[in-house]
Amino acid sequence: MLVLFLTALPVAWCGFKDFSEALTFPGCITGAALMLAALIMVVGVVAVVDCWARGPISNFGVIALISTGVAFVTNILLALQTWNDGERVWYKAASIALSVGSLFAVILVWRRLDEVPTPKRVAVALILSTLVAVANFSYQYLFQPYRREGTPLVQLSVGKAVFSADRKVFSVPVDIKLVNHSDMGFYVLGAEFHAMGEDVAVSRTDLATPKWREDAEQWARYREKHPLTRREVYQPGKLVSAQPWMPPGNWVEANDEALARTVVQLPSNTNFDRLTFYAAVGLARKDRLVMENYGNPNYSWRGTRLPTWIKGDDAIVQTAGMQENNAIDHYTRFRRRVTTYWRFGPHGVDVTSVIVPVGEEDREFSEQANREVRSRYGLIDVFAGPVEETLDEIKSGR
Repeated sequence: MLVLFLTALPVAWCGFKDFSEALTFPGCITGAALMLAALIMVVGVVAVVDCWARGPISNFGVIALISTGVAFVTNILLALQTWNDGERVWYKAASIALSVGSLFAVILVWRRLDEVPTPKRVAVALILSTLVAVANFSYQYLFQPYRREGTPLVQLSVGKAVFSADRKVFSVPVDIKLVNHSDMGFYVLGAEFHAMGEDVAVSRTDLATPKWREDAEQWARYREKHPLTRREVYQPGKLVSAQPWMPPGNWVEANDEALARTVVQLPSNTNFDRLTFYAAVGLARKDRLVMENYGNPNYSWRGTRLPTWIKGDDAIVQTAGMQENNAIDHYTRFRRRVTTYWRFGPHGVDVTSVIVPVGEEDREFSEQANREVRSRYGLIDVFAGPVEETLDEIKSGR
């Protein structure tokens, strides 16, 4: 009775939460299966009492055997899931203890019965319930999360420059479109746009090998595009505009598009040879987590402490709470938060989004751990650019 009660209560609660709040259809099916298993265990409590009170003449011995068998299979699967993904030691120990206890319960009920009526039917019932549970567990936790992948596209379109009335300033409109052709939705963790002004110097002869190698090293160091030729001399671009183009915390639905327009303003006497435009967006899959709203941004130059792995001093920090996509992980894993760091430097803006347990923001995780987190929650970064336009092309509208 104790094993059945201690198993049925959390299983029923997790099943109800998954059935009503799961992010995917398989999650709802898992919730229904857990609630059905809990119901069988509750009925099994009555059967165990009758079997124990009346002895071998009880007509509920088979029900007691089936219910304890269902409890054993459920606890085993929960123990595997908790041991694989769970982080709270108490839940791991409890799942193992309940698995051992339910095994002893099966043995006790089996020994209590002098004879199992229709043993073939009982065996078929136990085998079928086990196969259904294992199949659902395998599909929900092993196959489903990794069978579908999708990456939206970011498209940049530069418009014709418009001059102010006094001809002292011109504005360049840039249309940015996020196109999601996949069958899943995405949260927007951070969307940034920036423009770089660049001067181009071309040598009449091939550059010396040491100079070419130096330029190649600069080309590989930054995300922006730099020349890698033997005639074009590398000159660092200058950041002329940087801004978000989608509010963090918004989302794009499956098979949907989001369009934004940003404007870059420059003085008419700008002497750059060309402008280069970049756009990027960090996304998280809506079927992997539930994200709360971002709070007010914090600023490093106003005293907000940055993790040790963040290089540089100037950064904007935005953070939001999150929940796991299923009840079992929600209770057995540590609470986590989504944090986005906007880092500013001479070569543009770098937006980094991380998901870490609360209190471990300063911890520097290994590359393998970061890949596992990104895979688990469907974190992806989508880039567009460089889109290069000479100032003559922009001003003439060609």
